[in-house]
Amino acid sequence: MSASNDINAWLIDEGRRLGEAKAIVDGYSARLVRAGVPLSRANIAQRFANPLLVAWGIVRTPKETTKYEVARSTLDTTSYIGGPFEYVMTKRKPLHKSLTGLNRETEHSAYVELADGGGTDLYAHLLHYGDGSAHGGTFVSNDPDGFQERHLELIHETRHGLASAMEPVAMRSSTASLLQTYLGNGPALAVREGTIQRGEHAALDAVVMFGDLRGFTKKTETWSEAALLAALNGYFDVVVQAVEANGGDVLKFMGDGILSIFPIDEANSRENCCRNAANAPQTAIASLNVLNVERQDGGEETLAMGMGINLGPVTYGNIGSPDRLDFTVLGSAVNVASRVQDLCKTVGEPVLATEQVALCIPDSFSLQGSHSVRGVAEPIEVFALGK
Repeated sequence: MSASNDINAWLIDEGRRLGEAKAIVDGYSARLVRAGVPLSRANIAQRFANPLLVAWGIVRTPKETTKYEVARSTLDTTSYIGGPFEYVMTKRKPLHKSLTGLNRETEHSAYVELADGGGTDLYAHLLHYGDGSAHGGTFVSNDPDGFQERHLELIHETRHGLASAMEPVAMRSSTASLLQTYLGNGPALAVREGTIQRGEHAALDAVVMFGDLRGFTKKTETWSEAALLAALNGYFDVVVQAVEANGGDVLKFMGDGILSIFPIDEANSRENCCRNAANAPQTAIASLNVLNVERQDGGEETLAMGMGINLGPVTYGNIGSPDRLDFTVLGSAVNVASRVQDLCKTVGEPVLATEQVALCIPDSFSLQGSHSVRGVAEPIEVFALGK
């Protein structure tokens, strides 16, 4: 059996069944080396079906095999434009380039960096997947003679085998990333693990946080669509980062509203979840203050938010019609968190919590009296964040 047939057979059988990108690239590279290819570095890049990230990839060297991710904004920078991946993606053909004797003033930084690392020769090509998408691979040699024609032929002849092994991993990665982007970490994990039937649910205790952007209704009447979207994106950005940094999960955006939970389980006690839920608004407010300075410098109005925090049992799972489902949380704890958030305007505080939350971490809250809230028979005591 020829070297290419041997490697392809491994890729479409054992390699594909590994189901893990680093193991596939490592095994593939090792087999190329054993077949005589003077390979010092392989970089197999996979495009993401994701609104935030454009790609991820695996870099394999004799010392280590690592994974990386690439932000979508990178496509507009010189780190991508003019480099080997842009070449093969736009030209739709392989690239073979010597890395010796480069003009450091005119060559792309990617080639210079590879040469500085001992690289003498580079080969790049595309991997084509069944959905029509194209992905890239670069291969670098440190051998003084670089790649010979037989080496390039072996890499070329095994490209479809590599694609067959990598495509299932890439598709699963894109699916997981999209689920996480649109559903949040917890729901995405639940869906991936099979919680996909209508009516499937779980009961759990959680700290629920509901927030909104102050004066949004008035803003929709007077601001341009572009200004509204920019404000919402900035506001959501600071809240999401704050919630996730403190161990919470953002479940959904509802207009200018944002619903988050901090599930209580064996690894996260009530006190820890309440403290994390109290820390999240503080983090968000600090970030919003920074954003407001930028908005003021740009001649734009500043933004303000209100957040209500409650603790209690919730139902967590799928609701909807047979052909359209939503993964969310339901229960009185959610409704009360929303009503408490509404009280922020009345009380004049950016963050309010119920007694259940305040009792868990009394050092973090101060009583603001009893207030009637819609949908609750008796007035409830609310507490402001901070003493």
